[in-house]
Amino acid sequence: RSSDLESLENKQTKHISSISRIHNEKYLWLDRFTIRNLELIEPQHNSGIPLIDVIDKTTSPMGSRLLKKWVLMPLVSPEAISRRSNMVEYFTQHIFDAEEIILQLKKIGDLERLISKVSLGKVNPREILMLGKGLTAIQHIREVLEQMDHEELLSLGKQIDLCTEIREKIQSTISEDAPNQLSKGHVVKKGVNTELDDLRYIISHSKELLINIQNEEAEKTGIERLKIGFNNVFGYYLEVTNKYKDKNPIPSDWIRKQTLSNAERYITPALKELETKILNAEEKILEHEEQIFSELVDKIMDYVIPIQRNAQILAKTDVIISFALAAKKNGYCKPNVNESLIIDIKQGRHPVIENQMPLGEQYVPNDIYLSNDDVQIMMITGPNMSGKSAILRQTALICLMAQIGSFIPATSADIGFIDKLFTRVGASDNISSGESTFMVEMNETANILNNISSRSLILLDEIGRGTSTYDGISIAWSLAEYLHGNPYAQPKTLFATHYHELNELEHKFERIKNFNVSTREVGHKVIFLRKLIAGGSKHSFGIHVAKMAGMPRALIERSEEILHQLEKKIIDDERSEKQSPQKKLKQMPAPYL
Repeated sequence: RSSDLESLENKQTKHISSISRIHNEKYLWLDRFTIRNLELIEPQHNSGIPLIDVIDKTTSPMGSRLLKKWVLMPLVSPEAISRRSNMVEYFTQHIFDAEEIILQLKKIGDLERLISKVSLGKVNPREILMLGKGLTAIQHIREVLEQMDHEELLSLGKQIDLCTEIREKIQSTISEDAPNQLSKGHVVKKGVNTELDDLRYIISHSKELLINIQNEEAEKTGIERLKIGFNNVFGYYLEVTNKYKDKNPIPSDWIRKQTLSNAERYITPALKELETKILNAEEKILEHEEQIFSELVDKIMDYVIPIQRNAQILAKTDVIISFALAAKKNGYCKPNVNESLIIDIKQGRHPVIENQMPLGEQYVPNDIYLSNDDVQIMMITGPNMSGKSAILRQTALICLMAQIGSFIPATSADIGFIDKLFTRVGASDNISSGESTFMVEMNETANILNNISSRSLILLDEIGRGTSTYDGISIAWSLAEYLHGNPYAQPKTLFATHYHELNELEHKFERIKNFNVSTREVGHKVIFLRKLIAGGSKHSFGIHVAKMAGMPRALIERSEEILHQLEKKIIDDERSEKQSPQKKLKQMPAPYL
């Protein structure tokens, strides 16, 4: 019903200054699978750490929120990216300026949320006090930015509106110890309103004022033992014992209210007036404070838009400084994001894994070179646990970090900007929708193939492992062919697989190159070197991994025996093939053209 809709309608919209459409072409396209698989914001496991936890060194809540937005919406314009990374570079070289701004950001709090609460009329006195202090801290941040020898940062400083008039109004109106609730009182400073000050004086000096009336009446009447009391029937009263009543005349303006056996009780106009003031003072104080507070909030309403702009500038500055701090702490370098179709990363590292390495152990860096012209698809083979998946993910994370304006975990990098980032990694099922692990894998892969571009970066990890070996090899093989031969887009692809048969693709397609993650066999042990080198790998060392996991010795020995038998059978089959015109895997269907 329309009446129900109207009751839900929020008519307080002053904090919404504009509504604009997100221009997708300005941002790197990330689907939900990629956001999940790369663990950008949330870990996939309880013990996991997302990327944002590593690079988030922000001080303010609004900076933290903006960082999350940047991570999910990387830029594609090299010029815009360069503007951000240049500011990051400045702060890495001027860390004292960064620390001074951080000091002031700590005093500001969540300026963005505060001003939204003001416009919604849901702000409390303590929050208005925080807003005033925040506006004071902004003044110091502007001074720091305006002294910087950097055009972009200097411009940010000049864009800050000091909101001097409203800042001074808040400072002169709201008490330093203002409570959260307006009803608790002591919100407005002394000297703001004369009547409010008088009422407060009455409350704080009520006993003293009553004694003054008692003394004045005693002196006027000569009644020495005059007492002031209070009851719920007629309030404050003067009590005169019979002894003094008979000796001294009672003034005509005294009104007798009660007669006792040995005394009489009276009220006077002065006493009644003071009583009314005392009893009504609390209520009137609250009324005055509510009115003054409401008028102040109305004045702040006129500053919603400039304060929102200030919050945006501060959030941006906070994130830029966060990038600089992360770069200094983790030894990141400034990337060169450009218009080329090449990704050339030297000594790249996984930003999350390297932060979890045991003390004294170093992450093994790797080079990555991808180009639409010569190394379009890197076919990466290698043993289980050798680090293939880490290399895939680190490449994607490095590109993403570069395109949000951050420095990156590498010694250098030239990155032709990517416009879409796809991942097909891990294995999971979707029981609630009745989808198997393999079905989920195929759905995600189909989504990739239906959205690729020449500037896409694709990570494919163990495609086809959710089905039988030959089905898996067939799908993985044809997928590589399709990506290589697609006439409309040849996306750069990292293809990790344990199907060693796919090494044959290098000999059939000019832009598919074989790589493997190296290992060293020492006796019966395998050492994972985690170094990416050219050429294919012929061993998975799956049995060795099973042994490392603590599988029973008898099972391991039996596995090795079966493996030996299977390898012998393959050799025998290959010998028979030489005598037969039929070829099994090498005689593949014609590739996509």
